[in-house]
Amino acid sequence: MEERIILLLDMDAFFAAIEERENPHFKGKPIVVGADPKEGKGRGVVSTCNYEARTYGIHSALPISEAYRLCPQAVFLPVNGALYAASSQNIMEILRKYASLIDQVSLDEAYLDISFAITYKKAKELAENIKGEILKKEKLVCSCGIGPNKMIAKIACEKAKPNGVLVVNPKKVQEFLSPLDIQEISGVGPKAAEKLKKFFGVEQMTIQKLKKASKKDLQALFGVMGQGIYERARGRDNSPVKAEQQVKSIGKEHTFQQDTRDGEHLLSVFRKLASEVIKELKKENLSFKTITVVCRFQGFETHTKSKTFKVAFQDYKMFEREATRLLLKFLVENLKPVRLIGVRVNISS
Repeated sequence: MEERIILLLDMDAFFAAIEERENPHFKGKPIVVGADPKEGKGRGVVSTCNYEARTYGIHSALPISEAYRLCPQAVFLPVNGALYAASSQNIMEILRKYASLIDQVSLDEAYLDISFAITYKKAKELAENIKGEILKKEKLVCSCGIGPNKMIAKIACEKAKPNGVLVVNPKKVQEFLSPLDIQEISGVGPKAAEKLKKFFGVEQMTIQKLKKASKKDLQALFGVMGQGIYERARGRDNSPVKAEQQVKSIGKEHTFQQDTRDGEHLLSVFRKLASEVIKELKKENLSFKTITVVCRFQGFETHTKSKTFKVAFQDYKMFEREATRLLLKFLVENLKPVRLIGVRVNISS
């Protein structure tokens, strides 16, 4: 039986990193993406933040008012979903060049089954190649964890951050897991951890300690979930990497060999991209509600514009007309030479 090799790729501080890429003057400053802090009176939460902000104790899901209290001098930015989604799409397209079995679990995170690499040495080389291409094309960094299953790859990826690659081969799994806190295991949250600490009569608990609990003990504590915890404490996780089941968007992009302001050339290329999107829509008989146009200017300054309709439709002439209007708005508002243009539609389920 072929030995599984699973890779988890996770973009580092994804939203914040994109904002820093688009606004180089933010470099080195703490960046917080999320709700408006309203000078400490905001009621929302932090979506994400960069590593500079994390040194102040800021993290995802923290109340935005608390983030402001911890670091009022931080750069607070709203969530730009369309921009992040466009970058995510580009990254996933890169990943599809390296593996056919990909399970995208969020905008910035995906599992890849790379068992075809055969060896962990080649698996690491593959991860480095992926990281390099993402850095070159998207100017963003990521971390990768590699292991014999999804759980080990996930934990390894967390330990590899930021901008690293960590490989845990099967022979090293037990050594890798033993000193870790029990909450590193999927399925063991704060409440389950408290139960286990009480059961063992300890304040701190490692996975090595957890392994001393029998399957019967864990089933008594957690019911049917106990068996899963028993297996995962031993580094076993048979959950598959599920291939993407449904196309959620269709998009095309073009990067010019030289930055250009030639309007005729820009529109000619854009119409070709739009026709390619239309061709795929017709082939699958798909409807759509949202049109997004991306425009990357000189200096890697990237912007998106979207238009969402009340109902899904298949009017391809309207699609091309509305998409072109969005592009023209870009060209009127920003006089810099253009590096890349693209168009995408969100598919209606």
